Amino acid sequence: MSSTSETAVPTGGAGQELGDDVEQITTALDTAGARIPGEITAAAHEDLAQVTQRLALGVDYTVVALVGGTGSGKSSLFNALSSLQFADVGVIRPTTSQAAACIWGSKATALLDFLQVAPDRRIQRESALDGDAEEELTGLVLLDLPDHDSVESTHAEQVNRLLPLIDLLIWVVDPQKYADNVLHEEYLRALAARHEAMVVVINQIDTIPVSAHDQVRDDVARLLVEDGLADVQIEMVSARTGEGVERLRTLLAEVIAGESVAARTARDEVSAVRRRLVGHVAAQDPAPPEAEAVAEDLATASGVPSVAESIRRAVASPRAVALAEVQRPASSRTAAIRDRWLGQATAGLPTPWREAVVQTVAEEAAFDEHVWTALHSQALPASTDRVAAAQRTAGLAAGGLGLVLLIVGAALFSSATAVGGSLAGAGAALLLVALVLVLVARTRRRRTAGERAEDFLHRTTAALTSVVSDDLVRPAQVPLGEHSSARAGIRGDAPVSTTRG
Repeated sequence: MSSTSETAVPTGGAGQELGDDVEQITTALDTAGARIPGEITAAAHEDLAQVTQRLALGVDYTVVALVGGTGSGKSSLFNALSSLQFADVGVIRPTTSQAAACIWGSKATALLDFLQVAPDRRIQRESALDGDAEEELTGLVLLDLPDHDSVESTHAEQVNRLLPLIDLLIWVVDPQKYADNVLHEEYLRALAARHEAMVVVINQIDTIPVSAHDQVRDDVARLLVEDGLADVQIEMVSARTGEGVERLRTLLAEVIAGESVAARTARDEVSAVRRRLVGHVAAQDPAPPEAEAVAEDLATASGVPSVAESIRRAVASPRAVALAEVQRPASSRTAAIRDRWLGQATAGLPTPWREAVVQTVAEEAAFDEHVWTALHSQALPASTDRVAAAQRTAGLAAGGLGLVLLIVGAALFSSATAVGGSLAGAGAALLLVALVLVLVARTRRRRTAGERAEDFLHRTTAALTSVVSDDLVRPAQVPLGEHSSARAGIRGDAPVSTTRG
């Protein structure tokens, strides 16, 4: 398709939607870059450029062409459908040698330039006097094509050039020449594949008796069956009297209500580009594990939960308990954890995208070293907690004193002395207080032990989460984000965030 003087894509309707599709795919190709083979990208850009040119012509126009031979009355029907006497001013001669156009709505300048309709062969169907009478035909471009049987070969060539761009072909015949060999052999039969976009109009029915109408219609129908066009609609009109013209205008309104052939063609071309590109992105965006989950795996591999449990026991126990130490995990273990994350982060990605992710994250040795640094930097609490130790000492002292007083008092009480009874009571009271202190101290020790263990576990896991985020998640966000954007543009989906942590 050649370029036109207008390059802007019309806004609104199918044109806007298809223009957005073209922009979306173009952006996706730019984002993907070398991760889609160069020859595939070049072909897609070329096809999209053709779609853009098609859009510039205006896919929201419905092009209807009156096609017929000399004397069939195409120009008269053109005037009748447009309700304009365009032919009477001398622009359209009895034998149509150049295409003429009537446009409902905007001027369709780029389209008519491409169709090579001369400026003086165009007329705008607009009038304040019409009100809304012509609104149902808004977007219609009605063409009066040159006579296909003209002795000038350029006329037939022009007709053939315009046919692929036309939404509805109205073949205009008259009651005398409807069996013309040129019409049936060179046009109707050759275009049988477009039967759904054809109508045959028998014009000038006012020139034959009403009793002959059915006979003529039946004969035309018979010829169409022979042409392989049995389902083509037949209309009978008289451009001179207006009979059947309104019914034909209603048919045009129905055609306008559907999608234009230009829009369908552009949509098919866009779909074809998408189909060729879709294999170069994943069917869906990968979902890598969260950094916290990977950090927990690393913590387990390093014995961090065991160290936290030893901290809990050391603080909670009334006896001294040795603390366990964090062990450096085997490099093969950290490599396996890294590879497992990469496997999920690149699941389903074509090789170029997978390699792009692998190249951005930290290598195995660096990741292993960063994991150990994070583990080694977390200080262990003292093996005995001063607060807990003081609570244990106070509880044990009070308990011991109370027990001594209780024993002494009980011995004296058995002698039935007043002093003995008093000491026994005081001893019992003090023992009760001691028991309460011991219980309170034990509860506080356990709570403190849990807090110390949880603090170590939290600090260590947070440090490991930071390593996973810095070494894996954040670096991979760039290629994964680019893949998500490219995939959305190519497949026409909304992009989804795929990186977490």
